[in-house]
Amino acid sequence: MNGTMQVNETLKDGLKRGYNVTITADELNAKVTEKLEEARPSVEMKGFRKGRVPMALLKKQFGPRLLGEAMQEAVDGAMSSHFEQTGDRPAMQPKVEMANRDWKEGDDVEVSLSYEALPDIPDLDASTLSLERLVVTADDDSVQETLQTLADNAKNYETKKGGKAAKGDQIVLDFEGKIDGEPFEGGKAEDFPLVLGSGSFIPGFEDQLIGAKKGETPDVTVNFPDDYQAPNLAGKEAVFSCTVKEVKKPVAAALDDELAKKYGAEDLDALKAQIAERLSAEYAQAARAVMKRNLLDRLDETISFELPPSLVDAEANQIAHQLWHEEHPDVQGHDHPQITPTDEHRKLAERRVRLGLLLAEVGRKAEIRVTDAEMTQAVMNQARQYPGQERQFFEFVQKNEQVRQQLQAPIFEDKVVDHIFAQADVTERSVTKDELKAAVDALDEDEAEAATA
Repeated sequence: MNGTMQVNETLKDGLKRGYNVTITADELNAKVTEKLEEARPSVEMKGFRKGRVPMALLKKQFGPRLLGEAMQEAVDGAMSSHFEQTGDRPAMQPKVEMANRDWKEGDDVEVSLSYEALPDIPDLDASTLSLERLVVTADDDSVQETLQTLADNAKNYETKKGGKAAKGDQIVLDFEGKIDGEPFEGGKAEDFPLVLGSGSFIPGFEDQLIGAKKGETPDVTVNFPDDYQAPNLAGKEAVFSCTVKEVKKPVAAALDDELAKKYGAEDLDALKAQIAERLSAEYAQAARAVMKRNLLDRLDETISFELPPSLVDAEANQIAHQLWHEEHPDVQGHDHPQITPTDEHRKLAERRVRLGLLLAEVGRKAEIRVTDAEMTQAVMNQARQYPGQERQFFEFVQKNEQVRQQLQAPIFEDKVVDHIFAQADVTERSVTKDELKAAVDALDEDEAEAATA
């Protein structure tokens, strides 16, 4: 270390490191003096000209205040110098504690420094990896199937003359609901279009209108669910007096240029081209997910190195905590029993930490960076979830380093994965969309089994 600072190793066990750092009183005093000399020209004090205050008086007046600042700078400098000399990179924030708790001004400062170092990670030769990319072509049948779905979603309803309302039909009705004979807020509407079987209303409401005809005035009796969003209605029986004003049958939209214009295309051919392009992009994205999983599985199986226990513990606790909340969605806060990770949670945590460190090292050596433009796009995508509050979300992200890291991490990981793909030996295999779907479903099943095991 520089100057009179002393550093003695107290622990070296695996990745665990411990050091005792001594900063002499003379060094602290020199730092305080240096700070006072810098400030001296601008200091004004009664009885002295500006910049002419004696150093002894400055030390008496401002020394104690600057001592803590000098001490912090000395400790930070010692840590920076230590990491520069040893090449260690701490896995998490180092723990720094005063060793001589009875310290008083004039004493040397003894600091205890402890951390877990990041391990030496083996070099990855991506050119030795053989990977397979599934390829699905957006054929005419797939395009036609999607086109038909769009037509079904754009269907119209025409008057059903003299017929009874069936499931899938749309009825136009007036209704007024009452509980114990008294109307309630939100229980009345006129000319309301309701598709029977859509599940838009309280369970049982739509079923009781099947078979109704225009002009009929049926009463519909239903029970609000116990967990209904309005507490004053939850669990109560209501009677709705209805008037059926019209019964309509669904009519699918024709596959023509008019349909295309509804979806923003010039004509039907242009809409088909858009569908083919979108399907191709969806297939490619799904195929990439399958190839990425295969890559990560391969890396997890073949590359091994010592893992920092603190990172594994933190990841295992996070996994266990997240899964507990998924199983108990009614508990929003953290007022719950202590959650202990299982062996399976730790196994999954070890995989995530290992792969995370490996990809981070590959990205570091390849000098992969997340650009400002990529971060801006990520923030914009996230901000869309808060309509009307986009500006506040942008400001929140700017002030919150942890949130920025959460947004940046998946972008960085994907760029590293693409970097590995570009170097690996990748072969393509044509499959059907059903085969691709099965491969994607298998990924979801594996994740579910790993999380709940």
